[in-house]
Amino acid sequence: MKKVIVLAVTLATAAMALSVHAADKRYPAAFVKSIKIDNPSGKTAWENKDFLDCQDVVLTVEDVFYALRHMRRVSKKSYLVPQAQETGCEGSALVTFKNGKILAIGIEPTGRISTAELNEALGPTTDPGSYYECEPCNDRKMAMLKDALNRADERRLKRLEAEGQIPPGQAEPRLKVLRESREPKPPSRN
Repeated sequence: MKKVIVLAVTLATAAMALSVHAADKRYPAAFVKSIKIDNPSGKTAWENKDFLDCQDVVLTVEDVFYALRHMRRVSKKSYLVPQAQETGCEGSALVTFKNGKILAIGIEPTGRISTAELNEALGPTTDPGSYYECEPCNDRKMAMLKDALNRADERRLKRLEAEGQIPPGQAEPRLKVLRESREPKPPSRN
């Protein structure tokens, strides 16, 4: 009997852990009829080319499907916290589901997502919109953007060196350290 209770508690805990990172059931990726990317590489007022040039960030249909599978709803308050990791870049798309529901979705490379439901005339519905985080989206997109991040670091470090804010000859070694920090670490052998 004790084994059954332990098994039940373990299964319940696993189910709760999975549901925390489960996608929003209102927008199942399996029921997507079409995805139209309407702005593949948008920039906001917060674009910081020293961190990432928005022209290097292009939202794809695969990114939207991935987000639908992994996004986790968060409150507006937690979405808008000042400490949020922002790139100033955002792509947007219109997702039409088989049941006729239309979703406008904005996805940042960091995995921050905002949505709004639209009617058939692409006007807003009574749904106030929702906010999501997608940590797997951040990991996936930033890994794909390593080259763009490296180019941005190089621009920033060379500018700082030219302005005298870092000693001459320090841009290259610092760039090397930054590039190495983006590479996956091999497992340690203990």
